Formats: sequence, structure tokens, C-alpha cells
Amino acid sequence: MTRKLPIALAMASLLTLAACATGPDYKAAPIAPVAGGPFIAADNAAFTAAEPAGEWWRLYSDPVLDGLVADALAHNTDLRVATANLARARALLSESKSGRLPQTQLTAGASYGRAAESQVPAGASRTGESYDVGLSVAYEVDLFGRVSRSIEAAQQDAAAAQAARDAVRVAVAAETARAYADASAAYERLQVAERSVALIDRTLTVTTKRFEAGRGTRLDVARVASLRDEQRAQLPSIRAERDAALFRLATLTGRAPADLPTAASARETVLRLDQAIPVGDGRALIARRPDVREAERRLAAATARIGVATADLYPKISLGGSIGATGPSIADLFSGGPFRWLLGPLIDWSFPNQLAGRARIAQAEASSAAALATFDGVVLNALQETETALSAYAHALDRRAALNDARTQAEIAARIARVQLREGKIDSIELLDAERSLAVTEAALALSESRIATAQVDLFRALGGGWQS
Repeated sequence: MTRKLPIALAMASLLTLAACATGPDYKAAPIAPVAGGPFIAADNAAFTAAEPAGEWWRLYSDPVLDGLVADALAHNTDLRVATANLARARALLSESKSGRLPQTQLTAGASYGRAAESQVPAGASRTGESYDVGLSVAYEVDLFGRVSRSIEAAQQDAAAAQAARDAVRVAVAAETARAYADASAAYERLQVAERSVALIDRTLTVTTKRFEAGRGTRLDVARVASLRDEQRAQLPSIRAERDAALFRLATLTGRAPADLPTAASARETVLRLDQAIPVGDGRALIARRPDVREAERRLAAATARIGVATADLYPKISLGGSIGATGPSIADLFSGGPFRWLLGPLIDWSFPNQLAGRARIAQAEASSAAALATFDGVVLNALQETETALSAYAHALDRRAALNDARTQAEIAARIARVQLREGKIDSIELLDAERSLAVTEAALALSESRIATAQVDLFRALGGGWQS
């Protein structure tokens, strides 16, 4: 009894230390109540407080867009990288979980050589064969939570990798829709520019006939021709923008530019969504955005690693054993020949010099503090991106409404100017000004439509939908 009492007291002391030596338990990072309230910029008829749609691109009711997004989510190279990173994180988790199981090692060997004279009986041959086989088993007793905290950290890393993959899905879906919208918007802008060129070309015909009839000057003809050529010069750059959008769309869907389906370039009007957009509130946004979830899981993993570092201050206790046999032939190994076995505990403890261990704890705590700051920054950035996208979209709608009115008035002015020119009430310079004003407002309105489509995609991306599968 006198020998067992110190052992019992020692084990009780170790268990007491274990209860307080595994580092802090993770608690969800607090978020300011104001961050979970309604969006400031959402006080507009263009938005509703309903929960945003997961597959938001389906709101456009465009089967071609639906197919392109599906292709991108299946074949995009960035998403394939994120999927591989997730698989790696899950494999690391499996490796960490193996720490709960006994570690086994099977060894076998054969040799031929000459033994020292003192190692063999008198008269026996010193040269010959030797065979050996053995099995060793070791199991770490996780008294201080090193293994469990390592598993916890790996679990959170895997969850963060899943969130990172979801964030890539959001980006891929949004960029695919953006490229499709840019291509269709460029086509519509091209049509507007071509109509302007054709309209001014007709005015040039009228001005030329007036000059030939002696009712105008060569200067009038030159000015109208200059405006026509100025408008025509915009066509190549718009065509280049459309080509670039289509090439980008091919890359996003995992294709070479030549392999892009013709349906992807068939849309002739800008991508429009003429309905109020559901945006939810800040609390739902924070819960939905995968980058916020990734940052929160990184923080949880960093917290668990404080426990791993703390556990290293205390003894690492392993139980192990081995069995084996050695003989001059393979048959001797299994015929009751020389047999050995070992069984016993192993204690590994860096003591009393624990400066390195405490430095590792300080490093883990600093990493956790950095992860918390990163999480706070990601939350603030999510709110900022969403508020900015809401404001940009609302003001883009206001700008389109103003440009629509300006285009209507410019069209009326140009129509009146053409009639008055035929009646001889004005000269061609006044008509030229009216035509130029109409061309400018037409182009500005077409560009505004394009920016509204882009602002819609930016808003949907900021809201964080599209990762749900």
C-alpha cells in the first residue's frame, strides 16, 4: 500500500492539471447589435427585406445564363483548386483523428554476416544468416488534451476550407453572370451606336443635297461627316469589349474561347431584372456570407491551437509494447525459438526548461488575436461591400431614369430640328447640335443600362448567395 499511494496521488495530480491545461474553449466572437440591423441604403423601393435567393441568377429567367453558371460551377479551374484544398484539409483531419488510435509498426529483416566471437557458443559458426520479425504498439494517453485539441483545430481548418470553397462558388457564379451581362450589354450598346451612325448618315445625305442645291455650305457637310465618323469610331472599341467579355466567359466555364457555345453570344439586350431585390438584413448577411464563416472557423482553429501549445507544457504519456523473435532461419521465428516482449509506459516532458513551450503558447495566443481581428475586419468589410452595392444600384436606377427623360427630350428636339431644316427655318448647324445631343444621350443611356446590370451582380455577390448546392 505504501508504494501504491504515491502513484495514486501522482495520477490524481496529473488529472487535476489536465482539467486546466488544455487552453481556452472557443466561444463565438461577439458581433455588435448594430451590425445585425437593417441596411442603411436599403430604404428604397428597389429593395425588399425578404431573404435573398440562393441561386439568384435564376431571377433573370434566362436558361442560357442558368446553363453557363452550372457549367462554371462544374468546371471552373479556381473552383477545382478550392475543392482540392478542401480534400487536403479533410485528409489532414483524418490524420489528426488517427492520434486517438494506437500507433502500430511491423518490422521484418534478414541479414547475412559474421558475428563477434563472444556472441556465439564455442565451436559454433560465426558466419550465417539471421532473421528478425517484430510488432510494436504505442498509444498516447491524452491526459492534457493535446490530441483532442489537435483534432479540434483540424476540424475547424476543414470547415474553413469548406467556407473558402463556398466563397469561390459565390465569386465564380457572380463573375459568370457579370461576363454574360457585359457581353449582352456591349451588344446592345453596339446596336445603339450603329443606329446613331445610321441616323447621322441620313442627316449627312440631307445636308449634302442641300449643299448641292445651293442651300448650304461645304462646312455644314464637313461638320456632319465629322460627327458621323466620330460615332463610327466608337464601334470597334465596343466590339472589342464584347469579345473580351465572351472570352472571359469561356475561361470561367472551363473552356477555350473557340469552344464557347453560340447561345452564350446570342443575347441582344442587356441583362435586366425589373423587380425589387430581396436583401434581408445585416444579421442574415453575416450568417450567409462564406468569407465571414471562413474567418470565424479560422479563429476557432487558432483558439484550439492554444490548447495544443499549452498541453506541450505537461508530460506526454504513452503506453507501449512490442513482441518479436530472432532466429537463424525463417522457420525458427515461428517454432518457439528466441522470443522477446516488452511492455511499459513512456513519459516525455520538457522540464524544467519550458521557455520554448511558453513561447509557443504566446505565438498561438498572438495568432488567435490576429484571427479575431481578421474576423472583425471581414464582418465590417461584408457590411461595407453590401451597403456600397445597395447605394450604387439605387443611384444607378436614378441615373437611368434621368437619362431616359433626357433621351426623350433629345429625340423630340432632333425630330423638330429635322422638320425645321426641311422647312428652311434653321440651318444645318442647329440640326447638328440636336443630332449630337441625341447620340450622346443614347450612348449614355445604353452605358447606364450596362452599369445597372453590373451593379445588380455586385449586389448579389455582396449579399453572399450562390454557394448553396
